[in-house]
This record gives sequence, structure tokens and C-alpha cells, in this order.
Amino acid sequence: MKKINVGIAGAAGRGSSFKIACEASGILKIHAVCDIDEEKLKQAQINLGAIERYIDYDEMLEKSDIQAVIIGTPMNFHAPQAISALKKGIHVISEVPAGVSIEECKKLVLSAKKSKAVYMMAENYTYIKTNVIVKEIVKKGLFGDLYYAEGEYIHELKQLNEITKWRRIWQTGINGITYGTHSLGPILQWMDGDRVVKVCCAGSGHHYKDPRGNFYENEDSCVMLCKMKSGSLIKIRVDMLSDRPHAMTNYQVQGTNGCYESARAPGEKNRIWIRSRSKEMVWEDIEKFEDEFLPDYWKKQSELALKTGHGGGDYFEIMDFVNTIMGRKKCPVGINEAMDMTLPGLISQQSINQDSRWIEVPDSRDWI
Repeated sequence: MKKINVGIAGAAGRGSSFKIACEASGILKIHAVCDIDEEKLKQAQINLGAIERYIDYDEMLEKSDIQAVIIGTPMNFHAPQAISALKKGIHVISEVPAGVSIEECKKLVLSAKKSKAVYMMAENYTYIKTNVIVKEIVKKGLFGDLYYAEGEYIHELKQLNEITKWRRIWQTGINGITYGTHSLGPILQWMDGDRVVKVCCAGSGHHYKDPRGNFYENEDSCVMLCKMKSGSLIKIRVDMLSDRPHAMTNYQVQGTNGCYESARAPGEKNRIWIRSRSKEMVWEDIEKFEDEFLPDYWKKQSELALKTGHGGGDYFEIMDFVNTIMGRKKCPVGINEAMDMTLPGLISQQSINQDSRWIEVPDSRDWI
């Protein structure tokens, strides 16, 4: 089968982690690498086995014989770099979020709809084993009607802010939910066919200063309430500043006939209750349901997938990207799904600055 030459933007950083998945795909061939850190880029080229390297992204798009790009750059570059590639008919898989403003998201949507190339957002937390099991249980209808869910991203990043300095601007330099797709993404896949129609956002105040003595613009814990088209409610919490043990991502979902809560600390179990499977109203370990509900693709490829990071998510998202390009399946996180995951957070930034009032979230399907 003909290979697809891929270029990796941000190859000296996040982009380098896609090597195993690209090689395992049997289709994607890392042809070019790009990064503004020229010294680290030289080593990245060797590590990734690329033929070409560039310090200028547009030059790579113009000169290199690539048919796809992996965008692993800081979040403010995601939309502009995706747009440039799509205009040239180059397939795109982009890190999260899809964009950092409503205006650039509109431009991205229009470019994706005009282009014949595939756009996919790399929301890897939708592929984590427990999230996939929950998704399959939901599809079987065992939770009944879903009406409430929670997602949390609790990851203290103050030191990392000083190393990857873009975070100090785009993640902790803006108030509201600046990095919410890891929390919202899996829930939206569980509530398939639904979308967020309005949000409100509030914060817990400012209690930490950066090394220069300035308070972070992002309040320590920000909470976004999302009202769904169906009437369901979602609560999203993002905290990248509070001093506390690492919790990363937490999820809950409540239905009329069952519920799920992910483990919050080492040693805890991911717990689930399903009315039709339990004689009593007590929690059970979700591992009990793994054999029945974990899809075969996950079981067969788990050993390789878990070598790639993010609980196998980096591997499975690349596989889905390839399968979409090859026409084997519909893109699971295409442009509209990417907007469904991204836009609520951008609107939350308006809400928190307007006394936490409810604000409507636009539907990218209306952007023509």
C-alpha cells in the first residue's frame, strides 16, 4: 500500500512522541520534521528518521513532498498551521485545543469545509481504556438516559510554565477554561449526538504568584457549567495552579439506570454501578466489565498502544487518522466535533469576565 509522507510540526517537543504510532500504522512515513529550536531539531530528525528538516513551517508545506501533517506545537499555532495545510490539500491531525479564539476557529472551520483534506483533532483522552469501556456501555443503553456528567483536569503546572513558556500565556495567562477538551471530550462522546448550547464559568480566586511575583491571570480552580441541547448538565473543572497531589483527569457520568466515577487517587478503583447487572446498589470495579465491553481493537493492540503514551490514546488517534484518510471510517473527532470540544472553553472565558453569566455557544455546523 502506498505510503503517506507526513511532516511533524513541533518535532523537537510533543511531536516526537508520535514516532511509534506512525511506524505501527504501516502507512504514515515520517518524511519531514519542523521546529524553531534548530539544535534540538537536528537530533529529532535522527530520532524520527526523517529525510528533511525545516525551521519554517510554511516552507515545509511549500517545499516538502508531504501529504499529511501532525501539529504538536503550542496551542496558539494549532489553528493557523492547520489552515495553512488544509488550503494546500494536506491532511491535518492537530493537538488540542483546535484554536484559541472564536475568530480563528471560524476560519479553521471554513478552511476544513472547503478542503478535500481530512482534519482531525487529537483528543487522546477519548481513547483511554476506561473511557472507551464507558462509551461502549453507554452505546448498549445500560446507563439509561444520561443527564449529568463531570470532567476534571487537575495538573499543577507552575514549574512547567517556566520551561514551556507558552503555557504561561495560553493556559494560565487567561481566565476561564483554557484547556478543557481533555475533560469535555470523552463526555461528549458518551452523550453522542448532543452538544453544549450555553455555558457559565466561575473561579476560586488568585492564590499563587509566578517567579516574577505576578498573580496568574487564570484563577486557581475554574468551573464551567455546560447546558446541553438535550437539557443535560455537565460540570468541567480545570486547575493547573493549586498545590496538591497529581490527579490529572477525573470523570463521572450519571444516567437513569447507572453511573460511573473514575479513580481519583493511586490505589482507588474506577467504579461503576449498573442497575441491570447489580442485585444491590453498590459500586463495582469497572475491570469486571472489561472483557465484555472493551472493543477488540483495543484488546489486540493494547501492548503496542500503551508504549506510545496517554494511556494508549496517542496510538489509537493516529490509527483513526490513517483510517479516515484511507476512507475506512468516519473521522471520530472531525472539525465539528473538534469545535464541540473547543468552543465551550472559549465562551467560558467570556462568561468568567462577565460576572459568570450564561452565554450561548455557537454551533460550527452553521458556519458556512
